[in-house]
Amino acid sequence: MSRQLRQWWGSRTLPFRITTVVGVVALIALLGLSRLGVGLLYGTMIGAADAELRGVAHGTAVQLATGTPATAVRSPEVRVVDSAGEPVDGGSPLPLSPAQVRDLAAGKAITAGHLKELRRWLAISAVTPDGSTRLVVVTADIVGGVTLLAHAAVGFVVGALLVAAVVVLAAWVATRAALRPVDRMRTAAAVLPPGERLPVPLPRDELRSLAEEINLLLARRDEAVARMERFTGDAAHELRSPVAAIRAQAEVAVAHPDPEFSQESLQSVAEEAARLSTLLSDLLALARADAGQRPAAEPVDLVAAARAAIERTKGSGADEPVLQLVAPTPAHALASPSEVALVLDNLIANARRYARSLVRIGVLPARRSVRLLVEDDGPGIPEADRQRVFDRFLRLSPEAGGGAGLGLALVAALVRGRGGSVTAGASSSGGARIEVRWPAPDPASSRRPEDEPPRAPGARTDPEQGQETGRESRESPGSGG
Repeated sequence: MSRQLRQWWGSRTLPFRITTVVGVVALIALLGLSRLGVGLLYGTMIGAADAELRGVAHGTAVQLATGTPATAVRSPEVRVVDSAGEPVDGGSPLPLSPAQVRDLAAGKAITAGHLKELRRWLAISAVTPDGSTRLVVVTADIVGGVTLLAHAAVGFVVGALLVAAVVVLAAWVATRAALRPVDRMRTAAAVLPPGERLPVPLPRDELRSLAEEINLLLARRDEAVARMERFTGDAAHELRSPVAAIRAQAEVAVAHPDPEFSQESLQSVAEEAARLSTLLSDLLALARADAGQRPAAEPVDLVAAARAAIERTKGSGADEPVLQLVAPTPAHALASPSEVALVLDNLIANARRYARSLVRIGVLPARRSVRLLVEDDGPGIPEADRQRVFDRFLRLSPEAGGGAGLGLALVAALVRGRGGSVTAGASSSGGARIEVRWPAPDPASSRRPEDEPPRAPGARTDPEQGQETGRESRESPGSGG
């Protein structure tokens, strides 16, 4: 029941909830004040009645002490009884219970009787000349005062209800007036064209803060839309080239059904299809990285992953650069095996594309991170372009061939998504140097059983391979930047 009530309450509008809370609090407070007022009036009335009765009782006690007979002081409002409550003034018994008589003898004032015959009773002790102790009991009718109090209580309650209704109406009007600027802000934001911002109110209040946050949100939205438009346009342009090449080669093959010429056309189609497949894979990986869809991080043996990447790029061309791995000690990166493999493939492919004769891959553990260095002896990256080299679809040297300008962008997205960093610089030979820093796992989390040594995806066991290797390589399946 309470859950249903919370759901019902949560589905109400904000003005309704504010008005309801204010109205309930106001009604409770006003009813409490009404009860307090009636209680004060009742206490004042009883106090006045007791003071008057006490005066009459003291006068009667003085008369009894001077020898006046009890029968002489008896009246409907004044009675004389003994300590047990039995009348000694010749009158009828008191209309009180023994417990009430004991309370009177103890000095307490009591109220007894029905609502229409309500009376106040009070008694004091008196000592007669013969040494006897008597109780002078006095009483007074308080029906009129009680009736007045009842009318006052009704008036208080009615007044509390009326005032609560006024408070509820005022709360409703005030809430609607306070939320009207929010409605105007919502309406303005709904029709706001790209690039425009909401006007910021002058007072430094919650509405100003809300407008500023909405403007920041709109700025991020416009930036994301612009980035998506650029990305979509660049992707469409890059996809258009291999598709157009495939179509042209297919049309030529259809127009000239020569078996030898068709074989060349099919070879070109296969190459363009492979390029298109690589481009689509990189685009999909970038989209997943932007959306934060990453597998759980785990300690990955970076040395074994580098060896596996070199093995995947092994070629037979005599003019291809040599791949050299420099790994003085084991090192682990806190990432996923697929991410590490993709980063290595793209970095090695990019370095091989521009290297003259040598590509050096270095793995160096640090205190809380692990460094991956990929250097080549090519022309290097100009200092002015070392920041924007990680932009998407950027190719500093299109004549180098291969790649769509997504390799380094994908590397930066994957590494930074794990809390790492990627920087570009110059190698000792003047070529390009890409440095990747991955967070390193805790030493306890990187320990594995000796019978299960860590292996990178695609790695092969090579007992003769040391920490420093040099291998010939072929074109990597990853795209360079």
